[in-house]
Amino acid sequence: WRRGQTWAKLPRWLGHGGFPMLPTPDRLCPAAAASKLEVSMPAVVEVESGDTARIECNFYIPGNGSYTYITWSYIDRNNWVRLCRIMGSEILEENTDYTGRLSVGEDKALSISRVTVLDARTFVCQVGAGSHGEGENRTELHVYTMPVSPLPSPHGGTWCPRLSLLLQIAQCVSRNSFPPPNITWHKNGEKLQPEEKMVKIPTTLTRESSGLYTVSSTLFAHVTREDRNSLYYCTVHYWLRGQRRTVESRRVNVTVFYPAEHVKLHVMPSSALVKEGDDIKLVCEADGNPAPVFSFYKRELEDSWQDLTSLADTNSGVLNLHDVNKSSSGLYRCQTLDLDDMRQLEKDVELVVNYIEGVHVKMEPPSPLHEGDSVRLSCDAHSPVALDYQWRDEKGRKVAEGNQLFLSNLTFETSSNFSCKVIAPSVPGLEQSKQVAVAVQGKPRIVAISSPLYVRQDEVVNLTCKAIAFPRPSVHWNVNGTAHEYIENQHIASNLTVRVNHDLLRAGAMCRVSNALGVSEKHIQLLDQKTSESKGVIIVAIIVCILVVAVLGSVIYFLHKKGKIPCGRAGKQDITKPEARKDKIVVEVKSDKLSEEAGLLQGANGEKRSAADQVGQSVVHGP
Repeated sequence: WRRGQTWAKLPRWLGHGGFPMLPTPDRLCPAAAASKLEVSMPAVVEVESGDTARIECNFYIPGNGSYTYITWSYIDRNNWVRLCRIMGSEILEENTDYTGRLSVGEDKALSISRVTVLDARTFVCQVGAGSHGEGENRTELHVYTMPVSPLPSPHGGTWCPRLSLLLQIAQCVSRNSFPPPNITWHKNGEKLQPEEKMVKIPTTLTRESSGLYTVSSTLFAHVTREDRNSLYYCTVHYWLRGQRRTVESRRVNVTVFYPAEHVKLHVMPSSALVKEGDDIKLVCEADGNPAPVFSFYKRELEDSWQDLTSLADTNSGVLNLHDVNKSSSGLYRCQTLDLDDMRQLEKDVELVVNYIEGVHVKMEPPSPLHEGDSVRLSCDAHSPVALDYQWRDEKGRKVAEGNQLFLSNLTFETSSNFSCKVIAPSVPGLEQSKQVAVAVQGKPRIVAISSPLYVRQDEVVNLTCKAIAFPRPSVHWNVNGTAHEYIENQHIASNLTVRVNHDLLRAGAMCRVSNALGVSEKHIQLLDQKTSESKGVIIVAIIVCILVVAVLGSVIYFLHKKGKIPCGRAGKQDITKPEARKDKIVVEVKSDKLSEEAGLLQGANGEKRSAADQVGQSVVHGP
């Protein structure tokens, strides 16, 4: 044949060129097969589109002979097309569609790069070995292309299950795959099978010009109200590298129209916990699709209903009630209307608004109260639920529990605002309070004055007077000055700024506090600070003298313990009449006030000593 010549496919019993093949020893006797040229190749080679396909050609030549040539060809539509011929180290490649994509390895294997689905053919390897004749074998090349992920297209319509029709749910398309894949449909994870009047799945197969396939599958099914939450998806099954693989589409849902069969009406939050002042919702729900039209009513009389629809959102079925009170309690009704069959459903709910009313505090005996009196406070209220009572002072501190509070031995300081706090334990947050003023009346009582006050002549000082009383008193001074008053808790205080003079030092000042129930007065004494200072000097001198005598006694006691002073009268003589020596240091302590100190020291036998005897010497021996 000439290079590039196309061979016609011949019958298996004809040799190449159209001549019949003569029987060979291996056909006549299997034992002779060992002396025959043998060519072995894999029956099938699988490769993914875009990869490189490698087809091996192994051969055996008896007697370790060498080949004369190797020819690679492929069969296309019953025609043989030579790709290349190998003779020794020379490779002669034909001009074909594979030019630029072919290569032959050292083991004479044929490699085809950038494989496409058009390369899915039968490839033939022919080996010639001179006197050993010629042998051949072939391999089927399978090319796979993974399909593009399927995209299910929901129909987009809405269906009424009362119509017994097979409705289009979705369409699934898988493009550019080879060989053609298979598509199955699933609902909620279960595979769907064609079923008369229930499920229909038509499929179309299209071969593109590229040799790839596009498969389209459409799901038709009968739906019910139970399918409102069903999820449908398709699965594409394909082969790749000898393995069966799958890819799933995303899930789709269909909208199903169906009438309401049940309606519910409930209070949010729970009606058992509603209290005065709350904002609540009455929520009406129906199981139809689309939701029906909602209407709300409240029963007023036995057969009379108040229409509240104007206050509600009729599309969502919500009635909002703001700042509810006792009058908001009652029976409420929700009605639904299906516009398809004009069927009406309704549901009632009882709303109970918990409340506390009529909080009242009673005082026994009633006002006015005076210091030393006792009083009992009683608290009462009304509510449909059980109540607890607490008493708190004006600072919010709890002082007692129960509906009564007893106060005894009242004083001005006891006067305060007490509050009765009423609590409903079964309804969190439901509480009310009532205040009562316990006012203790009486004439003023002065509790603090700035007396005595040490001052200097012509000094500007502040005089202070503090009192407590009810009704509120007034403060007056009997001297002229600038007064400033201020209220602290239940006390009234007055500061008087004055300049000190002789008359003020002599007479002092008088604070007078009065109200409608009486008068209280107190005198403020002013003392000259110089006189107090001279007295202070005398006191300090006396203290110093006492300390000196104490120190002297301690020294004598220390010397006596060390044996420096002998016991008895002889010791006295040593002290009073010491022998004069140059190596001794004599320290003499004298007192000018002998008459005052004569009685302070006594002799060893307890007798008083004369002033002359009280002058002594302390002798300290030198080294």
